[in-house]
Formats: sequence, C-alpha cells, structure tokens
Amino acid sequence: MKIPLNEIHKKILASKHWIFDMDGTLTIGVHDFDMMRSELGLAPDQGILEAVQAMSPEEAAPMWEKIDAMEYYFASLAKPMPGAFELLEHLQKKGVNLGILTRNVMPAALHTLKTCNLIHFFTPTDILDRASCEPKPHPAGISLLLDRWGAKTTDSVMVGDYLFDLEAGRAAKVATVHINTEAQYPWPHMTDWGIGHLNQLID
Repeated sequence: MKIPLNEIHKKILASKHWIFDMDGTLTIGVHDFDMMRSELGLAPDQGILEAVQAMSPEEAAPMWEKIDAMEYYFASLAKPMPGAFELLEHLQKKGVNLGILTRNVMPAALHTLKTCNLIHFFTPTDILDRASCEPKPHPAGISLLLDRWGAKTTDSVMVGDYLFDLEAGRAAKVATVHINTEAQYPWPHMTDWGIGHLNQLID
C-alpha cells in the first residue's frame, strides 16, 4: 500500500535539478571501508579522506595511490541499485538536470557508472569527484552544479545514503532525500524524505 505523499514529497518530485551520490545510492554499496582503513593503517573510526588530507604531501602521496587503486577495484564489482535505471530514465524523459557528486576519484566514478550501465544518463561535466571540489559534507559540489545549471536551490534535490550527503544538501539549502533499503533514517534533522526504494521517486 502506497503511503500518501505530503507537500514536501510532491515538491521534491517536481524538482528540476537532481544531484545523486553514487555508491549506496545509485549503486549497491560494495566498499569495505574497514578493510580500506586497515590497509591504510588508519584507526577504525577515522574518515579516510579527511585523515589523508591532514597528512603532509609526502606522506599522503602513496596513500592516495592505494585509495585510488582500491576504489577502482570496488568499481569493477558495482551493481546498480534496484530502480536506479528506471528512475534516471524517468527523470531524463522529464528533461531535468542530472548530476553526480561522489567522494571517489574520477576514474573509479566513471568505471562504476559504466559497469552499472548508468553512464549515459550524465553529461561528463556534471559528474563531480573529490578533486572537482571540496568533498562532501562540504556543499561546494552542489553549489557548483547549481551555478552551472542556473538552478534555484528551491527547485533542487540531493539524494544520498549517508550523513555526508544529507549534510551537504542541508548546507547548500536544497531538499534532501535519504535512501536506506532497510528503512532506517537516523538523521531526521537532515532528511526531508526517507525512502526505501528509488522507485518512490518516480511520480
């Protein structure tokens, strides 16, 4: 049984500018972050990008190489999230702007999208990686895409599966959608709409 949509949900569905996280949102999350931290010698609770960014350039250089290699490996294992193709096809037919904002490096991001047969939904310049702007949770990537599109924040939405996605959306003053396949939404103060399946975004 479908849950009736409220006014916020209806406004989100009518948005003309959509920005998506990639891993865990448009694709099924396969990254083993605990393994990655272990391989890098980082503490279990450390943010990987933040920890390496805090290092000296000499110390960080080999770490970035390891991270890039691990991300590319996980990209080869990527599978589309159920409903991703259908949602993107639906939005493309509506003529909305579609963007990707990922904390991955660009080769891994493109490899992921190609592996999942989702690459053709996005203009290359509308795919932003961690080198394109300050990574999430910073809102720079969202602002960059909205400026490029000439978009209003009131007509835009950020869709993601993790707190950083929602924080970036909130900071950029766009609507936020949290996808969690187990219907668990632990950040209600950052979330305008919690969904369990991407098909909920097909109006």
